[in-house]
Amino acid sequence: MLKESFDLPVLFDLGATFAFALTGALAAIKRGYDIVGVLALALVTGIGGGLIRDGLFLVHGPTPLLTNPHYIEIILAAVVCGILFGARIHRFARLIVVVDALGLGAYAAFGVQKSLLAGLNPPAAVLIGLVNAVGGGVLRDLLTREEPLVFKPGQFYLLTALAGAVTFLFCSVTMELSANRSAIAAVVLTFAFRALTITLNWRTAPVASGSIFENDEAPPKR
Repeated sequence: MLKESFDLPVLFDLGATFAFALTGALAAIKRGYDIVGVLALALVTGIGGGLIRDGLFLVHGPTPLLTNPHYIEIILAAVVCGILFGARIHRFARLIVVVDALGLGAYAAFGVQKSLLAGLNPPAAVLIGLVNAVGGGVLRDLLTREEPLVFKPGQFYLLTALAGAVTFLFCSVTMELSANRSAIAAVVLTFAFRALTITLNWRTAPVASGSIFENDEAPPKR
């Protein structure tokens, strides 16, 4: 059981929320949605994982994602940026990828921590950590009637979040490290794993092919 907890730095949390919400807004704009559709998709992509975590699995009153106005404000800012600068967002593609990679590990660790503090067992905590990290993207795909990208063969994405969740659990519970050190370890390992995945084109393959992992060119994101 955890003896202490860590809090995500405010600027980092809002920055990651902005990056996730921006991807949702751009997806909606690409599909020709109106302003309501763009706002809705940005909202679920930005904080959908946290909403599932707090609203479905860890019900302890109103979620901070809705009681703190900064989350909604940053999502609105992402929508405005997507509308005004959508055609030029590609210039910041690398920055978005970096924020996404950092956010994966941080949100996976944060979800695991909240679950353990709520008294859930380790396997359940890892599951909720994964939902916290990738839930927004899954909701985005479902709302746009796309097969969730995390279910398709492609670059390690959900597996990267899993590595972060398991690392935080191992460091904090098994090794009894402080929550802050465990979170740092989870974020560093997740970022490194994600960077290697992109650089070396590591990807999964359909199970029916007889090979779970393979290396190929231009893989889709998973």
